[in-house]
Amino acid sequence: MTLPFRPRMTAARQGISVIGKGHRRSWHGVLAEVWEAEGTVGAGGEYISQDPRLFILLDRAGGGFDLRLAPDRAPEQMAHAARQISFIPAGVPLWTRFDDATYIRHLDLHFDMEALRQRLGEEFSLQHFNTPRLMFSDPRMLNLAGLIADECAAPKAFHELYGDSLTTALLIDFLRLEGRTQRKRSPLASWQLRRVVDYIEANCLRRIRLQELAGMVDLSESHFSHAFKASTGMAPHQWQINERIKKVQGLLLRADMSLTDVAVAAGFFDQAHLTRVFRRIVGETPAAWRRDRRQH
Repeated sequence: MTLPFRPRMTAARQGISVIGKGHRRSWHGVLAEVWEAEGTVGAGGEYISQDPRLFILLDRAGGGFDLRLAPDRAPEQMAHAARQISFIPAGVPLWTRFDDATYIRHLDLHFDMEALRQRLGEEFSLQHFNTPRLMFSDPRMLNLAGLIADECAAPKAFHELYGDSLTTALLIDFLRLEGRTQRKRSPLASWQLRRVVDYIEANCLRRIRLQELAGMVDLSESHFSHAFKASTGMAPHQWQINERIKKVQGLLLRADMSLTDVAVAAGFFDQAHLTRVFRRIVGETPAAWRRDRRQH
């Protein structure tokens, strides 16, 4: 069994108060953490991680908030942007400073470099992870970061493939920003596609990790995700959701199962969760779908 990735980070803060206990979720080689904090006038901190990370400011209220690579260095141009992204390589100190009383909510993504090699395959290059880049903005990356933060805050992970796909997509977008040209991916070979879709169909009621599927066809997670979408027109996690809904439809045809029973059997949190997902995929609620089938 693979041990969970544990980032190695030290922090020294003054005048900064962390709100709550934060939210965490771990995927293959990535630990995602969502934190809220408040800083007083002149507050600051120093942070050093032995693993590379992305610091993504999701929300800010109040005065100015800066990130610096040296305590006496001038702030970046986008220091006061409400939403921004920073990449900090392993072992590089980072300083923060609050010019005024400020609230922030941020997402930290810590990366295990060996796992990144496996996830990205031929996309991986050390040069992309050696240069700091502070306070830049990219709409797509920020959108993905928001979805990852929502997944962290959810009471329970529903699809491992979903989190794996989000973090992989964000990593690929980061590499694109670093100047790597993405090649058009070929689809999976017919035997690869059949093996994967059969596996998803047989296991769709449990969590499936992107790492599992990529390993079945001996591809990196990044390559596999692109090739699967080129073959099917959708991401692996969406394919699993669709397969799960097909199983749900079969259960709904059984007269001996209530909607709550169906939700539990299909691995949903509760009936309300089942209803939301079912309506999004099918276009009507499970109750309406069952009622319509019983009338015919």
